[in-house]
Amino acid sequence: MRPLRYSINVTLDGCCHHEAGLPPDEESMRFWTAEMERADALLFGRVTYEMMESAWRKPATGRWPDWMEEWQIPFAEAIDGARKYVVSNTLAGVDWNAELVRGDAGQAVQRLKQEPGGGLWVGGVTLPRALADLGLIDEYAFLVQPVLAGHGPTLLAGLRERIPLEQVDRHEFGSGAVALRYRPMRATA
Repeated sequence: MRPLRYSINVTLDGCCHHEAGLPPDEESMRFWTAEMERADALLFGRVTYEMMESAWRKPATGRWPDWMEEWQIPFAEAIDGARKYVVSNTLAGVDWNAELVRGDAGQAVQRLKQEPGGGLWVGGVTLPRALADLGLIDEYAFLVQPVLAGHGPTLLAGLRERIPLEQVDRHEFGSGAVALRYRPMRATA
């Protein structure tokens, strides 16, 4: 069974809005590129899919836009070329190397996890919370930003139950951000 990994930027006060943390730099983009490359496929809800597609889909010209720094291109290439699954009951269709997943997200993700491969990656806020509630997330990675946002969507807000985690990795960045990786502590019989 391939693992489902969830990773996201989060501020010290728990905000997960994509503009709340530090601007991306070379070191953080290397982290995110590695996260994309660890996955056989990416899993998005509608909002995250549309946001990522608008920023990271390679233009029809075949050239990355002028605003993109050279050190952002490996991430852009990784996410652009990745297989994607989009969980949505409102979208009529998807492209960008994506397949639309309708109906029960938990059952669909469970089926995807049963397929052979190295892993799945999920991003965003709403879909990961639902998958965490179902016990489907096998690893959490938080890039904790040294910022207090004071407002915005918060990390896994509304979980039904507490999820005990064990830390499996920690990496400090020059910016002051810290990447923390955890796995759920599964109950033993």
